[in-house]
Amino acid sequence: MKIAGLLQRILPPVWLGMVCAIAVEAQLKFQAPNVTREIGLGIGKLVFTALNRAECAFAVLLLIAFFVSAAARKAQIIFAAILLILLAQTFWLIPNLVERIDLITDGNAPPDSSAHLTYIAFEMCKMILLLALSIFVNWQGADSQK
Repeated sequence: MKIAGLLQRILPPVWLGMVCAIAVEAQLKFQAPNVTREIGLGIGKLVFTALNRAECAFAVLLLIAFFVSAAARKAQIIFAAILLILLAQTFWLIPNLVERIDLITDGNAPPDSSAHLTYIAFEMCKMILLLALSIFVNWQGADSQK
């Protein structure tokens, strides 16, 4: 399937670009004039929830593309690692961070947690894996698709 192969080559670098752009935005919003901590956290809650939904859509499309047009084993392993990270973020980290944001914006102090640092570490790992997948499917993987 030509479309599946095209999705395998296009989606990983676009996904990587989205994640990198939001990572930059996450820091910059707190430097904007008149953006309080609560406003910045509220914006972050909306942006990261939207990013997660887009990432889930990309993951589903890539999963279908890999199923329809068999990818190299290395690409499948890299993608499986990305999926594990995305699942952990979707069902554990983001809900935990949203709950913490809600506590802060309601004027309460959340209990100590390593969720934010864990999310950052997972994002960095996901970026590296997306870069590796992008390189593999676009350069090395191109030879096996001929």
